Amino acid sequence: MNWEAWQRSWDRQQELYLPDREERFRVMLEVVEATGGKSPWVLDLACGTGSITTRLFARLPEAMSVAVDRDPTLLAMARGSFDGDSRIAFVVADLEEPGWTLELPAEPFDAVLTATATHWMQPATLARLYADLATLVRPGGVFVNADHVPDPETPKLNAVDEIIQRSHQEHARAEGARDWDEWWADVADEPRLAAEYAASRAIFDSRVRGVPQPLAWHRARLREAGFAETGVAWRSITDAVIVAIR
Repeated sequence: MNWEAWQRSWDRQQELYLPDREERFRVMLEVVEATGGKSPWVLDLACGTGSITTRLFARLPEAMSVAVDRDPTLLAMARGSFDGDSRIAFVVADLEEPGWTLELPAEPFDAVLTATATHWMQPATLARLYADLATLVRPGGVFVNADHVPDPETPKLNAVDEIIQRSHQEHARAEGARDWDEWWADVADEPRLAAEYAASRAIFDSRVRGVPQPLAWHRARLREAGFAETGVAWRSITDAVIVAIR
């Protein structure tokens, strides 16, 4: 299996919706390096194909990562891509279920990183996840979340962002970019991923999708969870990189 090709296709599909995706990753890793040094102990939360850890190791080769997800297809791609790399360990867990942390190592993390994942969760479940994360990060460590955080008080500006995003997507599609549904259709056409695809579909089909919460909601829930300080390290019109310091 050509895992590198799958990684490239995943990146391109994600960039269809997130044209500044690499910039977000850069900011996230700058925060990690500034707070955790050259060899941080990182939890890659909802790791998907391992996009964050790939960039973490490229920037900080001495880093160590624990990658957590429950999607069988994306985990198969991540495991294949990092096969033989002792710097990463994988944990299969459902972040929406209480007790998901039981499979993690006991040592507190320097940083917990996640991107484009928490907006899928219901607000009460996400608030509980934030409380869990506060117990996993060492004092002075960070939780960094890059995700959709639209401001309900700027509906006209949000509409401008929709126009910008639509224009970007039209340009990317003209150059051959695959969208979310088309990418998964490609997975469905790969016989060697048939079992993983079927298991992934079972997860998707049973999920009740959440609604992205505004920045103020995230900051309030993170402080309630026990983080000492929260702020924004990067912002577009409707996306942000939120940092919470333990």
